[in-house]
Amino acid sequence: MFADNTGPVYRCIPGDAQAMEKTISPAQGKVSRLLENLNESATLAMARMSRELSAKGVDVVSLSLGEPDFDTPSFIKEAAISALENNITHYPPVNGFLNVRESIAKKFERDNGLHYTPEQIVISTGAKQSIANTILALVNPGDEVVMPAPFWVSYAELVKMAGGIPVVLPSDISSGYKVSAAQLGAALNSRTRLVIYSSPCNPTGSVFSRSELEAFAAEILRYPELYVVSDEIYELINFSGKSPSMAAVPGMYERTITVNGVSKAFAMTGWRIGYIGAPRWIADACTKMQGQITSGPNTIAQMATRAAVEADPAVVEGMVNTFRNRRDLMYRELSGVDGLRVNLPEGAFYFFPDISAYFGKSDGQTVIHNATDLSMYLLQQAHVAVVTGEAFGDERCIRISYATSEAKLLESARRIKQGLSALK
Repeated sequence: MFADNTGPVYRCIPGDAQAMEKTISPAQGKVSRLLENLNESATLAMARMSRELSAKGVDVVSLSLGEPDFDTPSFIKEAAISALENNITHYPPVNGFLNVRESIAKKFERDNGLHYTPEQIVISTGAKQSIANTILALVNPGDEVVMPAPFWVSYAELVKMAGGIPVVLPSDISSGYKVSAAQLGAALNSRTRLVIYSSPCNPTGSVFSRSELEAFAAEILRYPELYVVSDEIYELINFSGKSPSMAAVPGMYERTITVNGVSKAFAMTGWRIGYIGAPRWIADACTKMQGQITSGPNTIAQMATRAAVEADPAVVEGMVNTFRNRRDLMYRELSGVDGLRVNLPEGAFYFFPDISAYFGKSDGQTVIHNATDLSMYLLQQAHVAVVTGEAFGDERCIRISYATSEAKLLESARRIKQGLSALK
């Protein structure tokens, strides 16, 4: 054994012992305690179950995944084709190509009033990796990470991966699914390392105003080692105007990791590109973390991303208007279903109705105890795939994605209403 006070511990196996170890069969089927402690992504799990049901010939309307049903714009695909033709197919820098980071920095300046140098930008394989890099780079075992609920499904699991403790702040439909600054302040202490939230929010569609962010900042700035992860992936899918950035609030620039990407606004989910803007030391830490996990992000997708972020955001207005129309349609349909409490989302493409009125009810075979039971009931009986709110930190709700055609939305609403009417 070799060790010092700062480095790792190594075990050296002599030749004969090494040969002997190779003859010992490891226990079969045993996974790590880390994996045992993680939950499967609820959105991906429901998508998997709906695919399995569809494979059996069942006509399932899937409202589970948060994926635009639009094609990537042609000018973005053309940039990718050009990258291929110019052989931009070799290893990139871990934090992404300089010219792409420069374009992202200009996007932050143009759209958010945030001045980041290219060295403060880290491009990753999706915004999920951007968030994972940040959490793994900043959170130690035992650190607390505060997350207003409802929150995106992976926040809590990523915190658990780092050995951190998720601290959930509940809200409900009566407050527009927003926590207050007083709630946040009461949850913070010297052990709190991060606050993480999305705005526009997945799963509720709520958007924090500038004044609300300023009130949060006043609480956060009381703790010098506390940082914020501001997940702005739905920035452009906003029906209430521009979404303010926490990093633009006085005092918060050095305390904020701004997360964004191209998946949602530009219908580029499969391209797998996200990015952060952050203080230089945090960007460097995330680059170091990424270098040991995925190395640099896909080169062709980076060139496509450059075209996307350099474009006028107005290029996505048509898609956003379509989402607004679908939101209005689905709001009318869901509001007419007895027992559902529905709010009008300000952004993203989800509804998060409160379905607790159905708890304790039954169709004669299935008793509904919680949101997971209702989600499975709707899948099995109504053949509509939604996601349990338990995965988002609220067991009273389900998440419904309206990122699909109006015809499918109308059919899903009909099936949901019929299925719920059977519960007595």
